[in-house]
Parts: sequence; structure tokens; C-alpha cells
Amino acid sequence: MNKQKLSFWQIWNMSFGFLGIQFGFALQGGFMSRIFQTLGASSDEIPMLWIAAPLTGLIVQPIIGYLSDNTWHHRFGRRRPYFLIGAILSSITLFFIPYSSTLWIAAGLLWILDASINISMEPFRALVADKLDDTQRSYGFMVQTLVIGIGTWIASNLPWFISYIGFSDSAPIGVVPMSVKIAFAIGALVFLSSIIYTVFTTTEYPPSNIEEFKNKSKNSNFSKEIISNIISMPKTMKKLGIIQFFSWFAFFTMWSMSNPALTEHVYNSPMPIQSDFNLNTNDLEDLSSYDYANTKFQMASNSVGSAMGMYGLSSMLFALVLTFYTSKKKINRKHIHMFSLLIGGLGFIMMYFIKGQPELLKYCFVLIGISWGSILSMPYAMLSSSVDPEKMGITMGIFNMFIVIPQIIAAIGGINFVSNIIGDEPINSMIIAGLSLIIAGFANLLITNEKAIS
Repeated sequence: MNKQKLSFWQIWNMSFGFLGIQFGFALQGGFMSRIFQTLGASSDEIPMLWIAAPLTGLIVQPIIGYLSDNTWHHRFGRRRPYFLIGAILSSITLFFIPYSSTLWIAAGLLWILDASINISMEPFRALVADKLDDTQRSYGFMVQTLVIGIGTWIASNLPWFISYIGFSDSAPIGVVPMSVKIAFAIGALVFLSSIIYTVFTTTEYPPSNIEEFKNKSKNSNFSKEIISNIISMPKTMKKLGIIQFFSWFAFFTMWSMSNPALTEHVYNSPMPIQSDFNLNTNDLEDLSSYDYANTKFQMASNSVGSAMGMYGLSSMLFALVLTFYTSKKKINRKHIHMFSLLIGGLGFIMMYFIKGQPELLKYCFVLIGISWGSILSMPYAMLSSSVDPEKMGITMGIFNMFIVIPQIIAAIGGINFVSNIIGDEPINSMIIAGLSLIIAGFANLLITNEKAIS
């Protein structure tokens, strides 16, 4: 099929829904650990509580990829029905998460949220490949990354901004502050509205022969399709999988452990341990001390979230530069991705050396954002140039196994095991994230397929 060249605004419209998806991911990534800590979780327990994220991705994404490959609706097309269903479920869950009264409720809602986000997210990657020919794919994925960067920066700063305009960071024991509740409610609204915008401003190419498409879809078998595509996986996809493994191990470590690590190491404001205070004796001095320490932790968490927003801002600027460049010229995806990951790894390691200097934290996240901008675009651009366009949905779903498997390993003990080799302080997890990203950077040397590279 000859695909027409799309303008910047056409690509922007089809990518705009990712603004909402990234609101969901940024609020989850920046503040779920804070919610878990508020509800009584220790820093060692946090990675395991996060296992919902990769497990739901492992299950949901290949299924949604397969279903969207075999879907055609006369009004909503192939991918857009899944955008809409996922957005409705995600928005409802986002609103209710900060009202969790116990740890198990928060963990359960995270499972629902991640499954819902994955229903919306997976078809977005396939949509870019569906709509753009190979000459525009780097450009398309960079525009998508630009939108993601905007969403990350705004969402990460929401609790800080809401606190700044007067909403309280103080709350009773085991209750999430109002600033976080309002931020999640805004995130729910943005998620739904941005997806609706993309659904109604974007069209999709129909199957060239609708009857043949229906017959093929009717006779297809999910299990056989998955197994067949895994067995026949292109070499380039396998090599990209190694890069993805170490990249996503690093970022999962950041999402799950940055709040306990940085509030303690950089801000000297760890979550107060309830057993250190006589809270059941109505001792006013102890209650006051706990409230002071808890409010200090909540404010430090706002600042960590705001600093994390810098990785969204720098990924946005990185994407903006490459968007302009790739609209006119070809790029070497392999070299860009390699150097971006190495820079991000340096940003993580620098966190160890800024103890008590929170004003420097934003510069670490600026470096991390460069690698994030590349992770969200370069692997998908390389992959989409190396696979069958008729199976783009299921291929993207299978490819995401290389994203979720390292996160599962990290969640079930990988982070604690590796970082404890260095020491038991939470900040060591950030060093491990940096080393993992550096390994991912050098793994780009494995990519040799010229079509994938440029």
C-alpha cells in the first residue's frame, strides 16, 4: 500500500492521545511508591508491590496487539476502539487510587490501572507504523515522544503545583494528602479527553480487501500466532530485546525506588517509621513529631516528583530537535540510541554524589530524559523497519515482552539483590539503574541491519 506523507499536525493528532497515557504513567511512576509508603510499605517491599505493572503488560499487550490486528470497525477503525476502552477504564482507576485505605487496595488498583493503560498504549505504537511509510517512521515516533515528554513534565509537577497554590501536604496517618488526590483527578480527566481527541481527529487505512480480511481474522488462532511469531522473530528484534532488557530494568528501578532513595539520600527526609513513635498513647509530643516528619517527607516527595518531571522536559526537547531533523534528513538510529543511553546512565550514577544537594537533582534527570526520549522512539523505529507490516500489532505486543520481563525480574527481587551487593541504602538502587543503562547503551553495537539503523 502506498501511504501518503502526513503533515506534522496530522502526526500530532494521531499521537496526542499519548499525552493522557503519559499522564497516567507519570503519576503512577512518580507517586505510587509514595502512596505505598504512606500506607505503611517499607522500601524493601516496594519493588514487589510494583509487580502489577510488568505482569499486566506481559499478559495484556500481546493479546491486544493480536486483537487489534484482527479488528476492523467501520467508524473507529483497527486501533482506536482499544484506545477508547483503555482510556475509560484508566481514568476511573486513576481517580480512585489515592483514596485507597489499605496497601492491598492500592496494589490491586495498580493492577487494574496498568492493565487499562496497556489496552490504550499498545495499539498506539502500531498506529504509527500503520499510518507512516518507512521514511517517516523515525519522525512519527519522535513526535510521539515529544507528546510523551510534555505529558511527563506536566504530570510530574502536578502535586507540587497543587501544593504550591495552597492544598495541603499534611494528612492523618495512612491517608494520602489532598495535593496528590487532586493531581490524580486531573490526570484522569486529561487521560480521557486526550484519547477522545485522537479518536475523533485520526483516520485509519481500511483493509485492501475487507472480505479477505474478515476470513483471515476468523480463521486466525491466537496461540499459534504468538508461538509462530516468537519462533520466527527477526535477528534485529532479538538484539533490540537485549537493549530493551537493560533499559527497562533501569527505568523500573527508577520508578519504584527513586522516591525512597532520593527523599532519604538527597533531601534527608525519609518516610517516618511509625514504630519509632508512641502513636497509640495519644502523646501529643510524639504525634506532633510524627506529623512534622511525615509532612517533611510528603513535601520532599513533591520535590522528587517535580525533579523527575525534568526527564519528561528534556526528553521533550530531545524529541523536538530530532523531530525537526528527521523531517528533512535520515539519522543513524543506532548511534543516537547508544549515546543517549550512556548519558542517561551517567545521570543515575551522579545521584549518589549529590547527597544533601537537592538543587542538583534536576540536572541528573535532564540527562536521564535524553535516554528516555530515545527509548520511546529509536527501538520502535528500528523494529518497525524490520518486520512484516501486516503483523505490526502482534509484533509490537511480543516486542514488549522485552520490556516487561526485566521489570518482573526487578520486582521479584532483582533490584534488592543487585543493589544490596553494594550496600543496603536505597540510593544504591540508582547506581544499579545507571550501570544497567550503560550496558544497554553498549549493546547497540550488536545492531547491524542497515535498514534498521538509518
